Amino acid sequence: MKKYLPIIIVILGITVFLLGFNYKNINEPNTFYQVYLDDEVIGVISSKEELEKYIDKEEEQIKRKFGVEKVYAPNGLEIKKITTYNEALTSVKDIYDIIKEKKAFTIKGYQITIRQEVASAEEDGDDKTVSKINKYYVLKKETFSEAVESMIKIFVGSEKYEAYVNKTQEEIKTIGSFINDIYLDGDKTIKEMQIPVTEDIYTDIENLTHDLVYGKESNSTKYVVQIGDTIEKIAFNNKISVEEFLISNPEFTNKNNLLYANQEVVIAETNPQLSVVMLEYSVEDKESNYGQVIEEDATMTLGNEVVKQPGEKGLDRVSQTNKYVNGALDSVRDPSKEVLKAPVDEIILRGTHYVPNIGSTTSWGWPTNSGWTITSGYSWRTNPINGQRELHDGIDIAGTGWGSPVYATNNGEIVVASYTYINGNYIIINHNNGYYTYYGHMSSFNNVKVGQVVARGETIGFVGDTGWATGAHVHYSIWRGYPWRNGSTTLNPLTFY
Repeated sequence: MKKYLPIIIVILGITVFLLGFNYKNINEPNTFYQVYLDDEVIGVISSKEELEKYIDKEEEQIKRKFGVEKVYAPNGLEIKKITTYNEALTSVKDIYDIIKEKKAFTIKGYQITIRQEVASAEEDGDDKTVSKINKYYVLKKETFSEAVESMIKIFVGSEKYEAYVNKTQEEIKTIGSFINDIYLDGDKTIKEMQIPVTEDIYTDIENLTHDLVYGKESNSTKYVVQIGDTIEKIAFNNKISVEEFLISNPEFTNKNNLLYANQEVVIAETNPQLSVVMLEYSVEDKESNYGQVIEEDATMTLGNEVVKQPGEKGLDRVSQTNKYVNGALDSVRDPSKEVLKAPVDEIILRGTHYVPNIGSTTSWGWPTNSGWTITSGYSWRTNPINGQRELHDGIDIAGTGWGSPVYATNNGEIVVASYTYINGNYIIINHNNGYYTYYGHMSSFNNVKVGQVVARGETIGFVGDTGWATGAHVHYSIWRGYPWRNGSTTLNPLTFY
């Protein structure tokens, strides 16, 4: 017995040691990681880093597609350290499979949020604004910056933009133009984030530029040029502006470029997500129309007219700062005029000593002083105030200065002299020959009233910016029939001159 005692002691010692070790393990908790996806528990793992490495290893296809070095877990995945006595674990592969089925993995990049405030007119007469938000995703900030620069070049012109940036614009010696400033107008924010790979992530500058200019939901069509087509005609008939036509067809440099039959052109409405604003100072020589002086001759029969002295156009040197928004002339600032050659009035002998209320159908006067600029023509456009597509049913004449006279363009009777929140101060004249003329956004009237007969060239009001106006101008339109009533038709005023 004595000879086995040491062996027994050793066995007893080992047993006590093992029992003590197991007791310690049973009572000491484990440190694991609980995995949540959008606040839902999907398993428990032993290593956070192991799951991250597994995701990155398994998603090689995403790396190749986007040219990135690392793929991350989805947004909404949380891994929290826990202490537990439970030893049951979920395999990293099972966690990966659950995640892949429920949500997209992510890669690092940037989200650009662009907010647009669009005005809309309500029935109660108040202006309302509606926020429109678009989001764009890029892997590098430079992609967005280069797309914005491409957008600017589209609306400003590459050569003009490069000359502005490089400070190589030619100085104005007599006439010409000079860009004073180019800037973006719009509410945008950029933040770094992990982007779900299911989002539309821009890796190509050209695609991002297109969507910034035309919008994400843009549609374009092809039009085949017919004999007799002009750029202006095609644009008008397809409800786009000439500027939009030139943007979508950069091979044309201006509206007077020639077209040929069966040529294909692109028809697309622009919907710029940011406004490219250009302030350009210009000096231009413009012809000024001559006026007409009516001399009554009691020896002539009523209604007969004879030209006593032919009129001669004058020449003005007009200086002004033009504000362009997305390539379209928006308003004119600080206009000034130097008369290089004064116009010579046309003198007409008319066989009457009173003013008839019937206007001529073949001869029309101009509604403003000389030195004018047409800031918006008779064409389809996006309204700068409410953002709606519409036919601009007249011409906007600016450049003669706030408070300068507005003239009746033909004899007739004033049938409306009123104010609305859209038209501002406006007048409608019935010329009693089938035509009506409309004059909008005036600062005030010149002591006229409804029922008053006015003569061609008579001052009826003054240039202003009341109502929906982006600058001082008069909106002038000619209608066959009473404006805006069923059966009436709006006409391009420039075809009457």
